[in-house]
Amino acid sequence: MVERPVERSVPGPGWALLIMLLLLAGMWVLEFFDQLSGNELDQLGIHAQEIDGVPEIFTAPFLHAGWDHLISNSLPFLVLGFLVLLSGLARWLVSSLIIIVTSGLTAWSLTPPHTIILGASGLIFGWLTYLLARGIWSRRPAQVVLAVLVLLFYGGLIWGVFPGSAGISWQAHLGGAVGGVLAAWLLHRRAARRQLVTSGSVRRY
Repeated sequence: MVERPVERSVPGPGWALLIMLLLLAGMWVLEFFDQLSGNELDQLGIHAQEIDGVPEIFTAPFLHAGWDHLISNSLPFLVLGFLVLLSGLARWLVSSLIIIVTSGLTAWSLTPPHTIILGASGLIFGWLTYLLARGIWSRRPAQVVLAVLVLLFYGGLIWGVFPGSAGISWQAHLGGAVGGVLAAWLLHRRAARRQLVTSGSVRRY
């Protein structure tokens, strides 16, 4: 009997780029309407330490506090999200959900009351640490090389998990970074163990 691994649906580079461009365009459209409404959409950000503010952890990553904020997040959002999406739509969705929840809950619980947190940087930090941790646990040469390249280009962002400039949510950055490592551990450590057990993609009995 021959056992083969289940094929996973992995979008090609073109589709992955298109998905990320559509998401990014959506954030720009949201900011456009936010500006027209006098920043009314900012109320959908995370309201720190308020029970009613917990559901907003799912909307906050796609809203920004002005054009400068959105512009600074746009390129890393596009690049890192694209790189994660190349490994498969399901893994991208699961990892992103873990990162959003972890980042949002950390920001909600550690940020002083009467503060609204919004922006994609928590998700960006999560994708960054996900790619780095995935390279460690998967042990696949291509993913290790990718992790090194990501570290070289975006490694400086890691310092954002520490308290720094006023108005910057290091709490969301820290939670996102932890979420990225957690997602990589859940999605790739077990897969790496299975590869060691099977010692190949095909087993014959």
